[in-house]
Amino acid sequence: MRPKDVPDQRVQKLGVLGAGMMGAGIALVSAQAGIEVVLVDRDQAAADKGKAYTESYLDKGMKRGKVTQDKKDAMLARINATPDLEALKGCDLIIEAVFEDPAVKADMTKKVEAIIPDDCIFASNTSTLPISELAKASVRPEQFIGIHFFSPVEKMLLVEIIKGRETGSRAVAKALDYVRQIKKPPIVVNDARFFYANRCIIPYINEGLRMITEGVSPVLIDNAARQLGFPVGPIQLNDETSIDLGAKIARATKAAMGNEYPDSPADDLIFWLEDLGRLGRKANAGFFDYDDKGKRTGYWKGMQDKYPLLEDQPDLIEVQERLMFAQVLEAVRALEEGVLEDIREGDVGAVLAWGFAPWSGGPLSWLDIIGTPYAAERCDQLTAAYGDRFACPDLLREMAAKGQSFYGRFNPDAVSAA
Repeated sequence: MRPKDVPDQRVQKLGVLGAGMMGAGIALVSAQAGIEVVLVDRDQAAADKGKAYTESYLDKGMKRGKVTQDKKDAMLARINATPDLEALKGCDLIIEAVFEDPAVKADMTKKVEAIIPDDCIFASNTSTLPISELAKASVRPEQFIGIHFFSPVEKMLLVEIIKGRETGSRAVAKALDYVRQIKKPPIVVNDARFFYANRCIIPYINEGLRMITEGVSPVLIDNAARQLGFPVGPIQLNDETSIDLGAKIARATKAAMGNEYPDSPADDLIFWLEDLGRLGRKANAGFFDYDDKGKRTGYWKGMQDKYPLLEDQPDLIEVQERLMFAQVLEAVRALEEGVLEDIREGDVGAVLAWGFAPWSGGPLSWLDIIGTPYAAERCDQLTAAYGDRFACPDLLREMAAKGQSFYGRFNPDAVSAA
């Protein structure tokens, strides 16, 4: 996916805006790759806290005999933690990781572009906000791109690179060269709300939450997902990523989409837990109860006061297919809409970003395994039973009628998991 006509764009000096968990992780992996980093936050204490994340990581490595004192000193020396935006002069790539608010991001973009060199590429680490909209705050939209990391940055392999409507080829090359420097596999997608990964992850979580509101046992839901090979089920994943984050995404999406936003009982459940202060693992209370050390002690039984358990629980396969189709249909729509440019990236991205059933090879490979005719038929059954979110995409319907596979149609030279 790298533009062939662009010379080497490896990063020499990186500016990271925001020293929270994401910004601190980005600074860590960049310094680890030998890149000079300027880590900026609102005051010195906040910036120092971000740099301390790398120091803590290295100290753990020293205890295991994996890191020497010299390596620790060299890595920390590469990170300049500061509240001074002027320190960004000379950077050739900026990664913005500030609060997920378009106004905050726009203000930071304008301030930083007034300081950095004219040829510096500006990237946003946003996880949900459309890049083309954020780029409107830039005086150089062709140099504006999305570089979306997954948390925790130092552990998660995938990086999602998002091209806005005006993003130029040099910005794409810069992003790809940088991601290769930090030794992570990238995928490149076109701009759309939630990009690719989150547009598939969010329905996975929401389908699990919907089932709770229907009276399905959360134990059954999470175990059904784990039996498919997912590292965690959708209920546990929501607790890990934080319930108030889900609520914030739902509100922001509703504000952006207006009347087109589909109301969901999953949102009602999330808002209820948020109001109770049950924000997930970080609050030691969410869908799970936790002990004083933050260890899960079991699913919170208070959920059943509001959403009583069904006397007859659904079939395991029914639960699994709801969870699978909620994700794979979004992957098909992403391909249909041109968000995905290469089906292999859709499959690799799904496995590396959120652990989509690794044995299947990814969502599009899974559809090849079960066959497009069966998939289309199952969509109709799920739509009749649960609603239009399972409606068969036109592309899948057409392929089913022709008996086509995704890898046979879109990538005949590659071998799918089928």
